[in-house]
Amino acid sequence: MNKLTKVGCSALCGSLAAISAAQAGELAVTGGADLTFVSLGTDTTGNPFGMASAVTFKGSGELDNGWTYGLTIAHGDKDVYSASNIDIVMGGFGSINFNQGNSGNGIAAYDNVMPTAWEEAHGAGLSGGVKTVLGIGSSDNVQWSLPTVLGTTIKVAYAFDVGTSDTADKTSASANNTTGRGLDATIKINPSLGTEILSGLNLYAGASTIDVYDNANQNEDKYEGVGAVTYALGPVEVGAMWSALYDGDETNVDYHTYKNHGYGVAFNVNDDFSVSYGNYETRKAGFKATRAQGGPGTRRVEVTSFQAAYTMGGASFRVADVNVENAIFESGRSQDATIVSLGLAF
Repeated sequence: MNKLTKVGCSALCGSLAAISAAQAGELAVTGGADLTFVSLGTDTTGNPFGMASAVTFKGSGELDNGWTYGLTIAHGDKDVYSASNIDIVMGGFGSINFNQGNSGNGIAAYDNVMPTAWEEAHGAGLSGGVKTVLGIGSSDNVQWSLPTVLGTTIKVAYAFDVGTSDTADKTSASANNTTGRGLDATIKINPSLGTEILSGLNLYAGASTIDVYDNANQNEDKYEGVGAVTYALGPVEVGAMWSALYDGDETNVDYHTYKNHGYGVAFNVNDDFSVSYGNYETRKAGFKATRAQGGPGTRRVEVTSFQAAYTMGGASFRVADVNVENAIFESGRSQDATIVSLGLAF
């Protein structure tokens, strides 16, 4: 009896060891909190204080063939479940990322890569209604990243149903809208050619197409594109970007196309302190001759921002001064804001 018990225990322990080895990996938790103070100039501010928090879980492991895998779960402020993605790194085959719509894949990754001390010119708290490219970034998607060769990285992302996100396991889902499948492709080139002078040069490009099914109206497929160049030399980094999007709506709007242009310059005073200036402009295009065309102010929004950031350990102090011309495409409507932020990382 005792012998049988020992044999059973040994077999059980062996099974547990096998299970443990198969499930070997690590799980890390990081997070942060952000406290802001906003002054809206001549507009009514109300309560100027705001707060956000986030917790991120990251798991990682390795297969017997050397491939690695990772899981990221982001718990955003006031959200029970924000977004997650599973990444499988396959060595010479590149990597595959299964993403639940956190805007990290596809053309959305390059919507604005301008150098900045803190945020994009339109992202510090006063956007003015500018347009940016998104592609399939906010939908469930699968992205294949090819291995980087000669400083060039190519990625292709595919969404089965644009507009669907956070689909649970063992289920399927539909956005029940007019959009269907979507495809994004991006490329990033660092043409350093082994030289130090070109090591800080990066070229970006991306394109997106989304199928639209709307037999009741004259809506067409959606198309988006982006291109950018950045260059860093010592403590200075400069950049310029261009993008455009066609929303496919040929029926109920005066304009169906938007063109964007932005530029930025950032200067690292030292390892802890940096300053920047950014500009971002959106223009309406694709005017319908059958409708009344508004003045120039109703077709253009421009946002400019001066920013500064200082880091001290796990704390970051940021300030942005933002100005908007023709906000929300209303001619002569100006907006100003000063945003002060305290970020804490743990």
